[in-house]
Amino acid sequence: MTDLKLFRLDADGRDVELRGSTVALEVQLQRRIEAGMESMLGIRFLASEYPTGPWHRGRIDSLGLDENGAPALIEFKKGSDSGVLSQAVSYLSWLESAHHEFEALVRKVLGAEAAESIDWRRPRVVCIAAGFSHHDRVAVQRLPERIDLVRYRVFEGGLLSLRLVDSSPGMPAAVSSRRPRERDAAAGGAPTVPVDPPPASAGLVPQCLRDLYVELDEALTAWGEVEVAPLRHYIAYRRLVNVASVIFRPKHEAILMYLRLDPDTVELEEGFTRDMRGIGHLGTGDLEVRVVSAAVLEKAAPLIRRAFEAA
Repeated sequence: MTDLKLFRLDADGRDVELRGSTVALEVQLQRRIEAGMESMLGIRFLASEYPTGPWHRGRIDSLGLDENGAPALIEFKKGSDSGVLSQAVSYLSWLESAHHEFEALVRKVLGAEAAESIDWRRPRVVCIAAGFSHHDRVAVQRLPERIDLVRYRVFEGGLLSLRLVDSSPGMPAAVSSRRPRERDAAAGGAPTVPVDPPPASAGLVPQCLRDLYVELDEALTAWGEVEVAPLRHYIAYRRLVNVASVIFRPKHEAILMYLRLDPDTVELEEGFTRDMRGIGHLGTGDLEVRVVSAAVLEKAAPLIRRAFEAA
């Protein structure tokens, strides 16, 4: 992946590149991300510098619960340090033995409903550092855990950038879709439309909605690296955060898609789009889009594009 470049117009109307740097102290980065963790990473903050006890002998930089209900362990390094990955993964052994302790923490901070809906199947590890080695990125693809490698930079004017360098969906969803369409094009042929839903999602898709879902899946995975995570009640399409959540309503022959998009920026249309702020629903996202046909999906394409461009 190429480095992220930011430019600012100077007084003469010329673009001047902003030079990114690293933080002076690791704790500065940690505290800033902890304060904005939900919007930055899709993770609700639980605790900082959490001790893992005498047996595991460590302190987890940050603990959280992600928007899909998975426990999240976040480790920070102000520089480029290959040790951050092994350290973060090692804390998963503590988590496996501390379900009751973690549930009690979630109950205390986020309430009983969140504690009762923890999804233990795929805990999430997030490593945030100034850079990662080639070996780190290879290791992520070989490990069975769900891991995000995130590169940070700080810029003048208080700007902070977070860039997903590499990601593994982990098990049991190891066959989740992560389809960079650029590679399809480079292979010399147009991407083909599958005749069935993605294997990891197939069990959630009613027969009457399979063909429509195939088209919706194509539309949602056309934006570079997108992880498709089948969960208990919905399918999440995510990068660092969920960009879209999909649930099925077979009785109404409809697919409901919840996009990470501000409803105030959309001209709502009854029967097609709905503002879901303050309304409980499965999945995450404030804008509901009701998809009942290929024509309606085509109509929804600009909304999907906007959601992924903003992610």
